[in-house]
Amino acid sequence: MIKWAGWLIILFGAAHTVGALTVEKAASHAGTWFSGGLWADDLSAMSPANSAHWLSVASFGVPLVVAGLLVLWLERRRVTPPPFIAWMLGVWTLVGAMALLTSPWPILLLANVLLPLGARRDSPAPQIGRQPS
Repeated sequence: MIKWAGWLIILFGAAHTVGALTVEKAASHAGTWFSGGLWADDLSAMSPANSAHWLSVASFGVPLVVAGLLVLWLERRRVTPPPFIAWMLGVWTLVGAMALLTSPWPILLLANVLLPLGARRDSPAPQIGRQPS
């Protein structure tokens, strides 16, 4: 279950970033990004180039890919990811869902449910009557 969660997190983050760069055509603003065109841009009145930047490469997509890769890395080493990863991503997913209901947030929520279920499955059963050594 942990492996599935990691892959779902990676899929969500990569799809968001690649979709923004291609489908939403954010990459067409790359010339402005790399020429310093955003340095003096006003965040309260975002230009199209700044909006495209925040939608794609500065969005949550890249950190989600990193989080998913971390989950897979831990799983391959038989280390259960800490519960705070699922809790933080879960709260963040639900807040995002309230702001934008018609997004694919249920995919990320599924990953957030699979993480603690997998952790529970992987944790050893407590030995009753035995003292830890």
